[in-house]
Amino acid sequence: MSDAETLFERIIGGEIPAEVVYQDETTFAFRDINPQARVHVLVVPRKRYRNVAELAAADPQLLADVISAAAKVASLEGISSSGYRVVFNTDADAGQTVFHVHAHVLGGEQLGHFGGLGG
Repeated sequence: MSDAETLFERIIGGEIPAEVVYQDETTFAFRDINPQARVHVLVVPRKRYRNVAELAAADPQLLADVISAAAKVASLEGISSSGYRVVFNTDADAGQTVFHVHAHVLGGEQLGHFGGLGG
């Protein structure tokens, strides 16, 4: 992985402004600048991993922290009871454009169906 800082590291470091929704010692959550739903918040681990597969292999506890932070964001945003989606895009073919793993928390409106049987 390149030593160059990612956009998200610059946001976490305060170099680039963002609307922070939640943060703790291991995660940082902020509003997406191009929201795809009424609520669209990105949850990133403070420590950089390229994608969710790399994070899961290297630090399962940190992955659990990201998922826990996503649930906290949903609660803070008032969407935990109505429902929300958590999405990880993994690499370019899936649409990942910043190669610092991040979860998209989406909700606050009826989202289109996603996936096959069982949604």
